[in-house]
Amino acid sequence: MRIWESYTLTDLPVVAQEILASLQDAPRVWLFRGQMGVGKTTLSKEILKQLGVLENVQSPTFSLVNEYQSSKGIVYHFDLYRLKNIQEALAIGIEEYLDSGHICLIEWPEQAEELWDFPHVNAKIEAINETHRKLTLSW
Repeated sequence: MRIWESYTLTDLPVVAQEILASLQDAPRVWLFRGQMGVGKTTLSKEILKQLGVLENVQSPTFSLVNEYQSSKGIVYHFDLYRLKNIQEALAIGIEEYLDSGHICLIEWPEQAEELWDFPHVNAKIEAINETHRKLTLSW
C-alpha cells in the first residue's frame, strides 16, 4: 500500500511519476475510485502523459474506452460512469481489454464491481478540501 496524504494539481506530475515507479511490478488493471469531481480523470491524464502519450487525452465518458499509444505500449482508459449494468461492459468487450496484458486505467469501477475478481490496483482519491487530495494505492 502507498499513501499520498496531501497533493495538489501542481504536485500531479511528481505524484504520477511516483505512482508509475510504485506500480512497475503491480497488476496492469488500475481502478480509480472517488466521488464525482475528485480528480480521477485529471490523475489518469497525468499518468498517461508520464507514460509518454503525446495525443490530447480526453475523458472516455461517451465512448467508454479510449486507446493510447505510450512508451509502455498500448494503454486503455475507461470511464464506466454511464454503464447501466454489467451487460453493457461485456457488450463493449471489456474482458478482452482486461485480458490484453496492456495497462487499463478504469474510472468508476463501481459500475461493474463483479468484474474485479482478479489482481488489480485500487487507487482511491479523496478530497481533503478544494485544492488538496489524498490518494491511497493498494494491490
